[in-house]
Amino acid sequence: MTVTNSEQLWARPNRRQTILLIVLGLGAGLLSGMFGVGGGIMIVPGLVAIVGFAPRLASGTSLTTIVPLALVGVASYAAQGDVSWEAAGLLALGGIGGAQIGTWLLSRISSRRLQIVFAGFILFSVVMMFINVPSRAAVLEINWATAVGLLVVGILTGTLSGLLGVGGGIIVVPALMLIFGASDLVAKGTSLLMMIPSALGGTIPNIRRRNLNLPAALIVGLSASTTTLLGSYLAHRISPQVANLLFAVFLLFVAVSMLRKALRTPR
Repeated sequence: MTVTNSEQLWARPNRRQTILLIVLGLGAGLLSGMFGVGGGIMIVPGLVAIVGFAPRLASGTSLTTIVPLALVGVASYAAQGDVSWEAAGLLALGGIGGAQIGTWLLSRISSRRLQIVFAGFILFSVVMMFINVPSRAAVLEINWATAVGLLVVGILTGTLSGLLGVGGGIIVVPALMLIFGASDLVAKGTSLLMMIPSALGGTIPNIRRRNLNLPAALIVGLSASTTTLLGSYLAHRISPQVANLLFAVFLLFVAVSMLRKALRTPR
């Protein structure tokens, strides 16, 4: 069965697709808990390959799956005191507006050049990960300068969330560590928290535009929630050096995948 944007929000996957969606959610949840990301880099291509979603429908559905898994991830990081509520609020405030921009641009802009630029940013972040290993004793201080910076990062993140169906963690986590000096754990916990209102802000217009399949989003999101806790547990048990290395490898995979996809896309 191939699902297109013109079909109803409630088109239900068959049994085989449901099983594959659950497996997809389990993998995405583990990534989310370990790295503070929404899992969209795994969910979007998975939805296209497994269920036959059109790319735009996959992006809209992926954005909705972020809500339940991020809620579970935030709870696990907050229990350890690894969430900056002020920073998350500022990021989310910018992200809500950015998500509206992104979903509006989704049907109006070619994503090829955007993907190439985005991949370049990720590769730069990978290099910086090896230069700057964050201390887990670092404190994220909020002043006027950081507040403005966090709002700008939030707007950029929300826009990309709406365009590419990613939760924004692959932008927010490196930015919090490399620009604002947060520890890796605080960066991940804060990233998960800011995703929730941003994802909700992008989901509402996607529902109006029927650019979303709710059954698939619920299956992936709820199954992802079961492994997010495991990912968070692993993140707290490994050293900052190992965590940095693993996150850099993950970002490198994301950048290479995005470049390959962009170069295969017709101009």
